[in-house]
Amino acid sequence: MTTLHFIALLDFIGTFAFAISGGLVAVRHRLDFFGVMVLSFAAATSGGILRDVLLPATPPVALVDWRYAAVSAFAGVLTFYNAAVVEKLRNPVQFFDAVGLGLFAVLGAGKAITYGMGPMGAVMLGVLSGVGGGVVRDLLVAQIPAILLRELYAVAALAGALLVVLGHVLGWPAAPTAIGGAVLCIGLRVLAIRRGWRLPVARDRRPPKA
Repeated sequence: MTTLHFIALLDFIGTFAFAISGGLVAVRHRLDFFGVMVLSFAAATSGGILRDVLLPATPPVALVDWRYAAVSAFAGVLTFYNAAVVEKLRNPVQFFDAVGLGLFAVLGAGKAITYGMGPMGAVMLGVLSGVGGGVVRDLLVAQIPAILLRELYAVAALAGALLVVLGHVLGWPAAPTAIGGAVLCIGLRVLAIRRGWRLPVARDRRPPKA
């Protein structure tokens, strides 16, 4: 398998994972079939579209390659008709979201490097690629995006993207580094969910109103 085929495979796996998470959120909010398909596509492609627009790598690949729409549509249909089966997994939305987060974070950082972005820019675009789909998904159902809550969400994407950029700077092999970054991100996110790891929040120190 060539590097390009490997990257494409990871991209489609991440697209499918995010699409499943979007579909499950739609089902939980009792959206109709069209709503499930929209949320699946939005969750699966929003991060990549934002990344490509900012690079710029336009038109965004998710809008010109029919396979992205096909993968998200397949995931949406699968979730719409088999949500009960998917829900048997422990924390299914968060699990699939973690997989998409990790894969998109490392792929976003890698693509930014390919387009000549510096280390800082590559890391930030990696984080944006990872969190973008989840943010759009949550906003469409009027939820506070996870990135704005205390959960280790953006921090996990940051760790994965940082590892990819560090590997590039140090000359490590790209494919193993990408896998390591994805595993690091997914592992941090899953552990944060299961063990309740959270970032500290600011305390409201104003005196109570009379």
